[in-house]
Amino acid sequence: MELLGSTMTTTYARPKTSHFLPAISTMASSYRNPQPHLGMGPSANMWRTNSYYKSSSALPLTFSTQRENFDLVRANTTFYPSNRTTLMTRYTPDDWYKSNHSNYRESESSRKSAERLRKDTIRFMQDKEQLTRRTQENTSKNIAERVNDIVFWRSELSHEIDNIVTETAALSEVKRRLERALAETEGPLQVSQECLYHREKRMSIDLVHDDVEKDLIKEVEVLRSCQERMRRHLDRAITQLASNRGAQHELEKDMSNKVSAQRIDDRCHYLRNTSDGIGYYRGIDRMDHSVSLPDSWSKFTDDNILRSQSERAASHKLRDEIEILLNATSNEMWNQFNNVNVAFTNRISETADAKNNLQAHLAKTLQEIFQTEMLIESLKKALRDKENPLKVAQTRLEERTRRPNIELCRDNPHHRLVGEVREIEDTIQKLQERLMEAENTLQTLVKTKATLEHDLSIKANSLFLDQEKCMSMRKSFPSLPRLVGYT
Repeated sequence: MELLGSTMTTTYARPKTSHFLPAISTMASSYRNPQPHLGMGPSANMWRTNSYYKSSSALPLTFSTQRENFDLVRANTTFYPSNRTTLMTRYTPDDWYKSNHSNYRESESSRKSAERLRKDTIRFMQDKEQLTRRTQENTSKNIAERVNDIVFWRSELSHEIDNIVTETAALSEVKRRLERALAETEGPLQVSQECLYHREKRMSIDLVHDDVEKDLIKEVEVLRSCQERMRRHLDRAITQLASNRGAQHELEKDMSNKVSAQRIDDRCHYLRNTSDGIGYYRGIDRMDHSVSLPDSWSKFTDDNILRSQSERAASHKLRDEIEILLNATSNEMWNQFNNVNVAFTNRISETADAKNNLQAHLAKTLQEIFQTEMLIESLKKALRDKENPLKVAQTRLEERTRRPNIELCRDNPHHRLVGEVREIEDTIQKLQERLMEAENTLQTLVKTKATLEHDLSIKANSLFLDQEKCMSMRKSFPSLPRLVGYT
């Protein structure tokens, strides 16, 4: 046993503690037969105040008497669980059950996750296998259609090579119309470019590559493409068509390319997973050696055929081509002009809706900031309200330590006062935590408010640029007769 101390009526002792397990008892010692006071060193401090014990000088004893009393205490003191000090702790049965249930839940969750992963992976592999098979079938079908297209154009080229003739004609009137139509495209092109320049003044997150910008870029490309085609046909009208030999050479070259392309596509069409000669070509899917699209590919052959026919009937054929070109370019430019206007209208509506939503969120955020500030004031008031009850409880404890002698009893009021102090201190700590959370939330709300206000200014700037700057320039566009060269 380890001697702790003694009073006039009681001797305090405890079993020597082990550092392997914490104590769970709340009693500091057991009450035994009254013994004289034994002096103790400063390392054996009790949980009570020093004024609780009598001084050893009040009852002077000889060393032999003190030694006999100490041996008597050690002999009569047994190791009961109630002798454990407050420094020893153990887990409760609830902790034990909770730990077990937590392990059960984790085990069940991990098993379910593994089972779900296994089933999802099997289903994923089956789906991908079917997808790969369908994709390969569709690709083979597309190659077959491409071969049919090549065969068709080969037959057309072969027929035109047999019928090539030389013929020229004057294209003066058509050339003048083409020049006027080309001049009419300068105005819309300048408007589209200025709209793009204005929209570069958008700020922050609104500087987005949206549908309006895509359509504007496409409009510039369409206009430039139309100009390019017009200039090309204008040059053809000025210089007229090449000679029969030159046209025949182009047709034969196209035919040779079609033959090579058909041979390659035929081999690709008959390739299977079990075919010889297949292999890996890393990165081939990221390399694009294409020089044409299906439309431009077919147009190239069609232009060669039209050129050959023009040499048989130069005047008539070239006028027809120019007519088709003017109608096509005018329709393309008008359609793209309308598409850009629709995109502008939709974007303006979206921006206005976003601005209204931001204003609504800003109003709600301001309201929440106000309520959070009121909550902080309430928490501070609650903390101030706990000061006096804590002072009362601590003052009562301090006053009761002055009771004399045996009256300095660890009675129920003492326990209740200690509990009250701890309860109030715990309440104050929790209130302070809530106060800190509320202040952090307030800072977040203030940052959100600043973000919303900044975004509102961005939306207002975007609305001004799209609605006032750009749309005001797009109120007029050349009419269809002017686009096709009529005054």
